[in-house]
Amino acid sequence: MSPLVGPTAPTRNGGRAAVVAGSSRGIGFAVAKSLMAEGVSVVVNGRDGDVARAAADELTAMGGSAVAVSGDVADEEVAQEMIHSAVRAYGGVDIVINCAGAAEPAGSSILTMTTREFFAQLDAHLVSSFELVRASAPLLVEQGAGAVVLTGSAASSGVFGGTGYPAGKGGVNSLAMALAADLRPHGVRVNVVCPGGRTRLSTGDDYRAHIYDLHERGLLDAGTRDLALDPAPPEYVAPLYAYLASDLASAVTGEIFSASGGFIGRYPQFQPEFVAYRGHDDAPPYTVAELAQIVTG
Repeated sequence: MSPLVGPTAPTRNGGRAAVVAGSSRGIGFAVAKSLMAEGVSVVVNGRDGDVARAAADELTAMGGSAVAVSGDVADEEVAQEMIHSAVRAYGGVDIVINCAGAAEPAGSSILTMTTREFFAQLDAHLVSSFELVRASAPLLVEQGAGAVVLTGSAASSGVFGGTGYPAGKGGVNSLAMALAADLRPHGVRVNVVCPGGRTRLSTGDDYRAHIYDLHERGLLDAGTRDLALDPAPPEYVAPLYAYLASDLASAVTGEIFSASGGFIGRYPQFQPEFVAYRGHDDAPPYTVAELAQIVTG
């Protein structure tokens, strides 16, 4: 029996239910298919209602069960409707996944990005994650179990350029760590996947020009450039989401993973590396000159 519908899982409609924001196409759709292959019923979401309904129909035609909720999940009402739809259709929700996102304007940087464009990126990535978890958390806490998987990005390291996109994704990573600590006592797990897959955001002339520009500026080495220009299909990323949603990952929470093609990585925990120490009870603050010696040697 699939770990997603194991003996401890609810028996509503024969299995568990998931809400997957940003699942009308791309990585999100591949994640929905991967969950459905494990017997999970899915609430599909996308900004375009026609595309979201077509995605739900396609999933249903595969032999599973899917319903669609259209709209931007950064909107509180849309996030709430996703949860309400899962409760109406399947009796509850067990798995909460956010794959929603948006690309920055081509060529944007701190020198060109407007305030409106910056906040649009925070909405698309960070606020959408917050609203979806905020809408689902009371239900997950009440039932004492649940799995949340958010979508981060290696772009949060800054090496892929941009401003709003890496800020939003970095915020997702931090939000997930805080949520994992907050919800751990209630049996709810929270993890992050930083995916690399072929989607609308990683194809096209603008994307290719952006990657070549990053390489020319010395931000990407040749190997990373070539991998970024030839990403694997999203089906290579989706199984990690399905694993983190499953009982097989029951001991995994507060982790940030990377998945790109056949590569799986785990980011180290956020901990400071020792540089220097002196007690404040018997020593003065460091001077600027001392810090220069300590930090740069």
